[in-house]
Amino acid sequence: MQVRFGVLGPVDAWDQAGTPIDLKGPRHRAVLARLIVARGRVVPVSRLVDDLWAEPPVGAVSAVRTFVAALRRALEPQRPPREPAKLLITEGPGYVLRAAPETVDAWRFEDEVAAAAGASAQEALERLDRALSWWRGPAYAGFDDEPWARAERSRLDQLRLNAVERRAEALLALGRAADVVPDLDAHVAEHPWREEAWRLLALALYRAGRQGDALAVLRRARGLLLAQLGVDPGPRLRRLEVDILRQSERAVDALDALGPERVWADAAAAYDRAVASGSRTRLESTVGLLRSLAVAGPGGLEAAREQRVAAIAAAEQLGDPELTARVIGGYDVPAIWTRSDDPDQAARIVAAAERALATLHPTSPEATRAGLLATIAVESRGTRSARGPEAAREAERIARRLGDPALLAFALNGAFMQTFHRAGLAPERDEIGAGLVALSARHGLASFEILGHLIRLQARGALADFRTADQHAAAADRLAARHERPLVGVFTQWYRALRLAATGASPPDAEAAYREAGAQLPGAGMPGVEQGLLPLALLCLRVWRGLPIGFGEDTDWGPYAPWARPLLLLARDRRPDAATALRQTPNPPPDLLFEALWCLTAQAAIALDDRAMMRRAQTELAPAARELAGAGSGMLTVGPVSGHLDDLAAALGGTPGP
Repeated sequence: MQVRFGVLGPVDAWDQAGTPIDLKGPRHRAVLARLIVARGRVVPVSRLVDDLWAEPPVGAVSAVRTFVAALRRALEPQRPPREPAKLLITEGPGYVLRAAPETVDAWRFEDEVAAAAGASAQEALERLDRALSWWRGPAYAGFDDEPWARAERSRLDQLRLNAVERRAEALLALGRAADVVPDLDAHVAEHPWREEAWRLLALALYRAGRQGDALAVLRRARGLLLAQLGVDPGPRLRRLEVDILRQSERAVDALDALGPERVWADAAAAYDRAVASGSRTRLESTVGLLRSLAVAGPGGLEAAREQRVAAIAAAEQLGDPELTARVIGGYDVPAIWTRSDDPDQAARIVAAAERALATLHPTSPEATRAGLLATIAVESRGTRSARGPEAAREAERIARRLGDPALLAFALNGAFMQTFHRAGLAPERDEIGAGLVALSARHGLASFEILGHLIRLQARGALADFRTADQHAAAADRLAARHERPLVGVFTQWYRALRLAATGASPPDAEAAYREAGAQLPGAGMPGVEQGLLPLALLCLRVWRGLPIGFGEDTDWGPYAPWARPLLLLARDRRPDAATALRQTPNPPPDLLFEALWCLTAQAAIALDDRAMMRRAQTELAPAARELAGAGSGMLTVGPVSGHLDDLAAALGGTPGP
């Protein structure tokens, strides 16, 4: 039996036939509501006790367990007495509600509103009508003053108000201006500070042939804003008034004829008027701008990287640890490549984050602390510091406890960056990617949804599951096109070159695909990806296929020179120099190319009969025996790890690997 839950109004539940389920008393409903707010995350019993009572009575824990037991009986009445619950589950230190997304009205509402954003006007209208019909009153009615419900109530209410206004836009786009007026008239009366609602109402009146009423609405909006808030109407309201007075075709023919450049200029001008130069607000807003800049394209990424450290330094000079923490943690830009573009800068950011953590007040918001920890996890990628994994785990724990989707997505990015401490971890990364995709799709976090697809592309490629990897490459490309993320195409084009090489293409065709992908790297603003990647990909292909290596002396190997050098010297018949270079080869860094670099080292060790190095390579590669070496990068491969392990075993006289 599938139970449906309603929180867009009083907290209720219904069985499959639509019959209301008796949820017992108000505290039973409070427990259920609190678990729905948690969105599939565990809520510890101690947290439930604190949320249910301002001053918990003796026996509060037992009371919570009693409420849970009663809810289980109500929600799963046919469940045999000793059979584990399937819906309201005990997990770890508390309880979790394992409700399907389509069974909670608030979650369905969000999905419908998100789907309406990219739909035609008619489809958007149908979706928004359906979504708004599910509201039965204020969200989580009856729990108005509960701190645990307040943020979620406010968030859902804002989504509802946005949906009402987007529905009006759809009606206007369909030429149904007269149908817009009654609903928007009530909407502005209830929410008089929403300028967009006033604009849409005036526009609808004008298009319905009621020019005088449209101007009266705009004057009413102006009077309210001036009298109650002391501010002038924004540029869009002012421009509409001018257009109506001039009987401009723009007000008739276009819902919003403001070009992006003009909107940007007006918004920037309004911001400059409203926010004082040098203020803390301006500094925090700068981080938001840098975050958008970083995903806008090559030039934006480089500019954001340059300005980020300056913003952190400016925040530290103000001597406000919480501000500094917000400036550092606010740059939650998704990261897919495990080699930093600027290791020195990354180290400075980690140091600043550690200083901010050390000086934060104990009462500072947990989310602020988690943002710093996630930053440390992401920026310490590719190092062997124990601090990175520790910070990633703690950031994820806090984010899950708070139920903050954006913070959790950033924390999961940190967790991904810390899953390279040994070979063979593609399945673990695949799980993180799947979690990111699901979380981000549910909450409209487009950049992190793309990241999740790229992580899964890498992981499934490592496992030679190219059918699934292809699906994630296509999904990443679709989202990138929709949200204007041009750098995503660099990674998906490299993936397709890797796929070609890994699935039996002739070496000339595979090399041509690699070179075409490599041509996208210069100027992409990602030196951590660009440096040495193309020659490394070609070297891996030639070593795997047993082809002559054939690189010139002037080839720029970037950071991969130590692992290429022994093989290059062998190709030039300089065995003594190659043996020396092999002994000096460092352990590969813990990153996406860990297995590939160990395989190159293994082949050099076999050629030079360096048995100690062969055994080291055998030990390091054994956990990845079922993977394609290097394919976890989504960029290149040196073939199945199992083949290299077989070569090592044969060279060691049949000695089996660990």
